[in-house]
Amino acid sequence: MSDEVHQLIEATYRVISRTETLDPPIREILREAGLSNPAFYRHFRSKDELLVGLLEQGWEVLRSYLAHHMEKAAEPADQVAAWVRGMLAQAADPDAAQRARPFTVNLPRLATLFPDEHRASRDALIELLVAPVTELRAGRTGDVWPDAVAVYDLVKAVQDRHLVERTAPTEQETEHLVAFVLAALTR
Repeated sequence: MSDEVHQLIEATYRVISRTETLDPPIREILREAGLSNPAFYRHFRSKDELLVGLLEQGWEVLRSYLAHHMEKAAEPADQVAAWVRGMLAQAADPDAAQRARPFTVNLPRLATLFPDEHRASRDALIELLVAPVTELRAGRTGDVWPDAVAVYDLVKAVQDRHLVERTAPTEQETEHLVAFVLAALTR
């Protein structure tokens, strides 16, 4: 990533976090980055393209965070539990929540404008669940992908609710969700 791109991305995160809007003027981003219009358009065709890049970067950071915590767990149930806890940790951490909230609120718009990028980022998070879900379902036949998608959909909805409502999941809520997901996968 070039220095200019890095400056633009970090400036955009700062402006979005400060304004809590996903539509900051490009001039405000450029002022924050200390760059010019030509610098912006050398790297991005539009503000939406910059925003989807931010979304992809954010999802990659989340994917790496989840993978790291899952790798610490030896058992498949513990790996799934680490994934669920990691997803909800984003809503529990004030800084992460503030950074993620504008994207969560505007995700349908970004997913509509950039469906392939959105799907790839989402699927990378779901893919982390495939191996442990496969092990948890040992002896049962059928594709595990729909089960992994169902886990993602449920946990993402809880995460989104907390981000939108500016609340944090309690430990009790998180552990209830972990137990619910594991019960569904092992029934």
